[in-house]
Amino acid sequence: MEYFLYDKSRIFPPPRWMRIDNFLNPRLTKCYNSSMNHVLTKNSKINVHIVGDKEICALNKKHLGHNYPTDVLSFNIDEKLPNGEYYLGDVIVNLDQAERQYKEYNNDDVRKEVSDLIAHGVLHLLGIHHNGDD
Repeated sequence: MEYFLYDKSRIFPPPRWMRIDNFLNPRLTKCYNSSMNHVLTKNSKINVHIVGDKEICALNKKHLGHNYPTDVLSFNIDEKLPNGEYYLGDVIVNLDQAERQYKEYNNDDVRKEVSDLIAHGVLHLLGIHHNGDD
């Protein structure tokens, strides 16, 4: 599976668009392999965007009706592209919230928190949700 990261915040080194497969795949496999019940092909694609409170609050309000920032949002696309790739969806991570909460979740730094939030968002794209979610 390919993961593409768009980092407006510049927390990760350039380029601003980059593949993060090698960084994220081991974390997903290690943490969530037993939970995944959705099989993806190698040509699957997920876009990851790093944003701040203002952008994620606007998205949260527009799409979920919640007028507050959150740590991560997932938007499922489930579309086969003309080039044969399968576009699973987008994961939006709030860097401002990640900076506020990384110690609370026992992460050494904000980059580890961001990678955990990406993995969390990917799980939502795969159909794994919180208790009580619709």
